[in-house]
Amino acid sequence: MPWRRQQMLKLPVLALLLALLCTLGCNRLQSPQKLLDHARQSLNRGDFVAARAEADNGYRRFSSRDQRWAWSFLLLEAEILIDQGSSKDALALLNLPMPAELATSEPAIKQKTLRGTAYALLDRFADADRNFREAQELCNALSSPLAAEIARARGAFERRQHHFDIAAHFFRQSLQLARQQNDTRLEMTNLLNLGVVAEQEEHYDESIDWSNEAYRTARISGDQYLKEAALGNLGWAYTKLGDLDRALDLYQEAETAARGIEAVHDRILWLDDIGEIFYQKNRLPDAENYYRQSLALAQQSENSAQIVDIVTSLAFVSIQQGKFVEAQNYAEQAFQLAHDRKDRWLELYPLLVEGQVSAARGNPKEAERVFREVASDKQSDLSLRWGARNDLARLYEQQHQVEAADKQYRAALATIEQARSSLQREEFKLPFMANAAHLYDDYIHFLLAQRKDSQALQLADYSRARTLLEGLGVPQAKSATLPQALSAEQVARQADATILFYWVGQERSYIWAITPQSTTRYELPKAAEIDATVQRYRQALLSWQNVLLTQNRDGIHLYEMLVKPARKLIAPNSRVILITDGSLDNLNFETLLVPNPELHYWIEDATILSASSLRVLSTARNRAPEPRPDNGPAAEGRNIAAHGASRASDPTQEPAPKERKKTDSAKLLLIGDAVTSRDYAPLPNAALELQNVGKHFPEAAEKIYTREQATPAAYTAADPGQFSFIHFVAHATASKLTPLDSAIVLSPANGEPDSFKLYARDITQHPLRAELVTISSCNGAGTQAYSGEGLVGLSWAFLRAGAHHVIGALWVVSDASTAQLMDQLYAGLQQGKPPETALRQAKLSLLHSEGVFRKPFYWAPFQLYTGR
Repeated sequence: MPWRRQQMLKLPVLALLLALLCTLGCNRLQSPQKLLDHARQSLNRGDFVAARAEADNGYRRFSSRDQRWAWSFLLLEAEILIDQGSSKDALALLNLPMPAELATSEPAIKQKTLRGTAYALLDRFADADRNFREAQELCNALSSPLAAEIARARGAFERRQHHFDIAAHFFRQSLQLARQQNDTRLEMTNLLNLGVVAEQEEHYDESIDWSNEAYRTARISGDQYLKEAALGNLGWAYTKLGDLDRALDLYQEAETAARGIEAVHDRILWLDDIGEIFYQKNRLPDAENYYRQSLALAQQSENSAQIVDIVTSLAFVSIQQGKFVEAQNYAEQAFQLAHDRKDRWLELYPLLVEGQVSAARGNPKEAERVFREVASDKQSDLSLRWGARNDLARLYEQQHQVEAADKQYRAALATIEQARSSLQREEFKLPFMANAAHLYDDYIHFLLAQRKDSQALQLADYSRARTLLEGLGVPQAKSATLPQALSAEQVARQADATILFYWVGQERSYIWAITPQSTTRYELPKAAEIDATVQRYRQALLSWQNVLLTQNRDGIHLYEMLVKPARKLIAPNSRVILITDGSLDNLNFETLLVPNPELHYWIEDATILSASSLRVLSTARNRAPEPRPDNGPAAEGRNIAAHGASRASDPTQEPAPKERKKTDSAKLLLIGDAVTSRDYAPLPNAALELQNVGKHFPEAAEKIYTREQATPAAYTAADPGQFSFIHFVAHATASKLTPLDSAIVLSPANGEPDSFKLYARDITQHPLRAELVTISSCNGAGTQAYSGEGLVGLSWAFLRAGAHHVIGALWVVSDASTAQLMDQLYAGLQQGKPPETALRQAKLSLLHSEGVFRKPFYWAPFQLYTGR
């Protein structure tokens, strides 16, 4: 079987006749080779209607003249039917008696190879194996180049039986032969098949590489059939990586393409997979709708393997909806179909559902038996194992078997760590922890129920910033269940701050308030309530509302929900470090509305900054402070009036950090006011902002690139690691689907039109020591939040490169207000203030000004992230 394909719909008779009539008229005078080549080109374009009509026309035309040519067309039509998923119809052609003069020819090799493929797709494995062996013997006798096609077919046959190592051997063999023969289409099918084998061996990064190569080749050659297959296979790999948004886009594009070329078998796959994405997003009605569309097509095609998959999916949806009788019926139906096929791998998923139904119905012994069977079966993939072990842990927890539950939770997390450790590339590791979110959530709730708050916090922190810390070279624990001991209070003491650590769970959420003396936990509402409130309030901020004037209820509610429980532990005008989770990654806490003693923004009570994890903060304390800019006598500080008796008269005055150096040796790299394409409007105030920033540094300490010189190449050539401060004034793009493709928009180098973006993935490759990187651009903080990693984009990339602090924007920024904000920021830095204090001072200067800039839309997008 080629890559995850089995069956497809038959051609409409009318369409077939119309195509046939056209072909008869157009190709009457062409040679048989040209006719055959044209039909195959139609197949390669994914035009099955035309390809099959041309093949049928060729067979009819030559059946009474030349049996060799007639059989060439007949075999092509059989191949088309197999690609469409109509293996029974293909066999009806392939089992026709071949003339004696062709019995030891290449058409005979082709017949046996295709017949073996059709039998394999119908699960008649003995018949398939016999045909493949006969084809190979004849091929060897004739020294035929069809050895490449036989190897591919045998690889698909072995893969279908879950013999992945053997399958990969045949696909690699076929790929090598295809390249020697310059057979591009055969090369692409082997690339796709190797991608699927890598998926099923849980080598997802390798799978993406194979599928991407196939997609690029198919796009160049115009092969629509293989292009949509590559898109869908990429979607599956990204699903397994936990990157659901990207997977959904790929599936939807693949399904649209498959529908356009009437590739019904593929449509069944992609509809089922779209349903899976919605299931994982907990959009159960949408998931069920797509599953039922997929099932209807699979039943028409009588494709038992696909029916098993889809019915199993419906069983999982039913159990989540509390429909246990329906879930049991689906599971039993799927299990029986898989058992009839003698496919143990397909049996395991409905078996897991049966275990979940038994647990829900109060039959713990049967549930335990099933969960153990699934977790220990050699055919179970890693995701199935960690799911079964987690279900077993929850079962033991319900039965108050504490030690047994703890053991299974640890085993589940160890299994997902095993899967993550196989990933080599950073961009694939970033989304992977989404797969583990519910496992960590369940285990943390279990630990808290056992009053093991410290262990729960350690585990929660271990799940954060994994990829960031690995990229920075911070040693990691070998097991997720045994994180390295870390004193939260000591981290707070070293940071001279109160740390608010958030965990947003589906059923329960928590906040740990950490001070140098103690750690206190408070319970919060579940994710759905938090997410809805954050979304409404963020929308109010982005619509230029004066939320203070309107006394926005969501802003007040968020403060009372997220901050008020810990307010007694936060001294007035002290530092607060936030370690956020879920939707809170997109929320600027400074804008939250404090109701007492009079309504005001929380920024007026505290200096607020963000961090990725406690371990990130612990590494940050072990570095020497960088020098700060000094351009002569310190500028006069801006006096800001107090709002409310509980706050000091100057909320920006904090105890000076220990051993802050004020010296002329601070160096600035300043890049901006680029010459951009017409896709990016000029920034009228970019030059002013560059001037406002640059005036706070001595000329000798500045390296400035503007206009045509402000290129990505200039950044890398400047040796950015030597600078204490780096500042960009430019447009930026934030990629949601591929966050490391987020970029700062600069000038093209040497007139090359595609050389104007400084990508996040490139930023990570140039180590930094900068005290502060400021991305004065829209959405510099990114728009894609990954479980455990938070927002990933330009800010994350600079932290990953080693910057100590990064300022990035959570939303679109105003060119008019930003120049003024940055002037105030660098004035504070020049006075020796740390970045978080200088940024707060700059924001307060806008907040307390007259006019439109006092609205949070203008001062609140910029957020400070602390790294190491």
